[in-house]
Amino acid sequence: MKIVAWIVALVCLFVTYLYIKEGITGTGPMPWLNGFIAAPLTGVIVVPMLFRVGALLKNSGFGGKVPAAYRGAPIGMGTVVSVARTGLSVNDQPQLLITMDVDTQDGRNYRAQAKQLVDLTDMHAVRPGSLLPVRYMPGSDKVVLATDAPQQELQLVLDRIRLAKGLITPRQLQISQQGMETRAVVLSMSPTGEIRGDRAVVSMTMRVTRPDGSTFELVQEKTVSPEMAAHAQPGAVVRVRYLAHDESEVVILIPAQP
Repeated sequence: MKIVAWIVALVCLFVTYLYIKEGITGTGPMPWLNGFIAAPLTGVIVVPMLFRVGALLKNSGFGGKVPAAYRGAPIGMGTVVSVARTGLSVNDQPQLLITMDVDTQDGRNYRAQAKQLVDLTDMHAVRPGSLLPVRYMPGSDKVVLATDAPQQELQLVLDRIRLAKGLITPRQLQISQQGMETRAVVLSMSPTGEIRGDRAVVSMTMRVTRPDGSTFELVQEKTVSPEMAAHAQPGAVVRVRYLAHDESEVVILIPAQP
């Protein structure tokens, strides 16, 4: 949008020059009322509006693109705290002001905000408690949604953050990265009464399918986040990983929101 604004501004500047030249050299009774008069009016009224719209759309995710300043920036995971509309809407897509608590891969946590144009069909994914991948600049409280990151990279970032926060062990991270991916059915999930960090510990019974189609059952304790609790209810089919030579532990794969 800023490129369009600059192009319009340059065109208006050139045509304004023609307007002034015609006004000075014209021989008619009213030389200043010539056809070029629209240029200075456009420059005064329209061009500032275009720059204003460009400023509003900056870092807004317009077109689903990550702003140039954030491309290649570190990825963190933001837990949505609150969502409010800014009043701006483009092609029936409202711009949202999303307040999040961002976790970084080195274990830090801080409050940040993102302005994002969101399609009406995706509004359900942006609500308090949702986990969203973001790109952030160290020292800034502004972030943008990491819509350009592949799912594999997001899963790796999520695992590293969980390791840094003590929510998973180095062994579980190894399983997540090197284990075979398969499916499992959650047979039961019951709380143990223990709390680790700010998350409840549950005892889960799962029936895991091996690559050859056979199955084995496993009971293990896990800390559960809100997104895991939503995905791993009894009867649910979940994606898991485990090491082929060790079936004593599995890791449930909870996809980050793309």
